[in-house]
Amino acid sequence: MPPYILRLAFMIEFLVALVAIFETWSIVGGQSHLDLMPWYAKLCFVMGLALVTVMATAAAVSHEHAWNAKTIACVLLALMLAAGMGATTYYFHLHENDDQALGGDDNSITSLDWREPVR
Repeated sequence: MPPYILRLAFMIEFLVALVAIFETWSIVGGQSHLDLMPWYAKLCFVMGLALVTVMATAAAVSHEHAWNAKTIACVLLALMLAAGMGATTYYFHLHENDDQALGGDDNSITSLDWREPVR
């Protein structure tokens, strides 16, 4: 197989992995928690996981045995990135109400009485 076909396949795999990882993370972790995260945290995790996925595929294709040291190392890196994604999502789940507490007491009830005061 010509090398440019493999490169094209790896680029397509990378782009599909980006979309799949974002969709899966928003379904599993909850879109509301992802909305609270800074953009660079989401970008680093998703790009890293997509890159490790393509690297694992390239390592599996380039060697005689699919499960070799490079493939296993990529799988371990992917698991570490997935654990980091889970820990970050859990952190933002625990701290999602902290911003509202700083803004004031939004849960207070205000009543207005239009009756004449008693003298």
